[in-house]
Amino acid sequence: MSLLPLVEIVTRKFFHWGVPGSQLIVQHLTLVIAFLGAALAARDGRLLRLATASRLVGERTLRFTTIFADAVGAGVTAALCYGSWQFVQVERASGGLLVGDIPRWVVEAVMPVGLALVTLRLVWRASDKWWGRALAALGVVVAIVCYFLPDDIASRLSGPLLIVVLLGTALGTPIYALIGGAAMLLFWGQQTPVAAVPDATYQLTVSPMLPTIPLFTLAGYILAEGGTSQRLVRVFQAWFGWFPSGPAVVAALVCAFFTTFTGGSGVTILAVGGLLLPMLLKAKYPDRFSVGMLTTAGSLGLLFPPSLPVILYGIVSKVDIVNLFIAGFLPGCLMIAVCVAWAVRRGIVAGVARSPFVWREAREAFWEAKWEIALPVVVMVCIFGGFATLVEAAALTVLYAFIIECVIHRDLKIGRDMPRVVAECATLLGGVMIILGVALGLTNYLVDAEVPARAATWVKETIHSKVLFLLCLNLFLVLVGGLMDIFPAIVVVVPLIAPMGQAYGIDPVHLGIIFLANMEFGFLAPPVGLNLLLASYRFNRPLPQVYRAALPGMCIMFACVLVITYLPIMTTGMVRLFGR
Repeated sequence: MSLLPLVEIVTRKFFHWGVPGSQLIVQHLTLVIAFLGAALAARDGRLLRLATASRLVGERTLRFTTIFADAVGAGVTAALCYGSWQFVQVERASGGLLVGDIPRWVVEAVMPVGLALVTLRLVWRASDKWWGRALAALGVVVAIVCYFLPDDIASRLSGPLLIVVLLGTALGTPIYALIGGAAMLLFWGQQTPVAAVPDATYQLTVSPMLPTIPLFTLAGYILAEGGTSQRLVRVFQAWFGWFPSGPAVVAALVCAFFTTFTGGSGVTILAVGGLLLPMLLKAKYPDRFSVGMLTTAGSLGLLFPPSLPVILYGIVSKVDIVNLFIAGFLPGCLMIAVCVAWAVRRGIVAGVARSPFVWREAREAFWEAKWEIALPVVVMVCIFGGFATLVEAAALTVLYAFIIECVIHRDLKIGRDMPRVVAECATLLGGVMIILGVALGLTNYLVDAEVPARAATWVKETIHSKVLFLLCLNLFLVLVGGLMDIFPAIVVVVPLIAPMGQAYGIDPVHLGIIFLANMEFGFLAPPVGLNLLLASYRFNRPLPQVYRAALPGMCIMFACVLVITYLPIMTTGMVRLFGR
């Protein structure tokens, strides 16, 4: 995936021709990564879940709730697998070709294969006892029986089965099963084939811009697994450590830099949290503030290029991605500035000592990290200078990160480390992208049922004030951010709110920044804000303790969201000056 766009850049620039079918191949490799990555995530037990079962039930019943949750997941996945097989059969009969004489269905077959592997893994991991696995397999049996039921019975069962899926999700069924199961059951209730969901999954995963997500994620993983985090901490400490509350300022800037490439996927806290927390504690910051600060800062930088959520929002909403990045610059800077101001004030109150600025250390640290510091410049010049498409810029970022870590600094060994890094990246992508795929199926149902249009009409008739609508929108998006990961939230929620924004005359680019700023805050929103969960894991703190530590950060981030919402000049003004 990285190589083909790079060859495309070279051949187009110097030979005025490209690789035949390059774009189609890269798009379909995204499909392969999504489903084989999901199989890897299922193998390792890393499919995204709400993880609430242990808090809802006692230890004695946890074994049975796990079996029930995995049985529900296996049943939904088996149904998705069958729908994918039907989709592939239709594609095979159509005779569509991918490149040359290669049939398209050959690559599309990765969908039922990957889902079959996920189903088997869910059954196998449900229990370490044969009877527990047999009970989990009953979920697959139920899915098969339901398929052969008469249509009138099926339509009556869709509601009760949806309740079962909701209960399973609360007890630990993977999130994709909730979204995909809801989509299938809603279509099933209307006597629509379950292949409608895999069809939507295929349409999303072969979107022209979607390959940027796995490519930028791989670049972020290469940087995180190498020595980039240590070099960045050193350079930011040398240049900004002399500020009042210098260590906390450094922590905020390092997190913002990392998040631009990881897209808020959690890699930031996992990659640099272990370095930054001891640094803050050593500087005499209170433990509670240090944990809260890093939890809050873990999503800073989400609005800067080449952030993955911004790209996905542009794909789903059909808003120009470059304009979104331009519009997000000032709001992104505002969030960083407010977080830094909070850190400075807390450091002054705590009496944190300031470290002196040493020119020699600053120069040496900058020189050591010069390649990492230049990376955002390289990406932005490629994108905004028109030298490469987004996918090509993403591939160039992978190459750049690979050269930094494997050739220049040699922190990673090509034969020993790169296969592990790629597999780890694919596992994360599989857990996320399977959610994206089934989420589009649910979105298609909502569009077919005219839910967005009806919701926009109802809101317009009920709420007459644009100011009140924006406040209600913020509260709704905070709720979404606290219950749903950012990537499925984009696919499911954006088609709902876009008609509403249009009804109130809100600029589409401004609406996009409002949504993304709310999702950035959503990483801190209970109960399942990703930063909260990962901070609890990374810093070995109980989740309620992380909630309390992050509360001040939640307040200041929400204040920033309100400023961004009610001052559209921050976004539209930048687009008028620099947009296209």
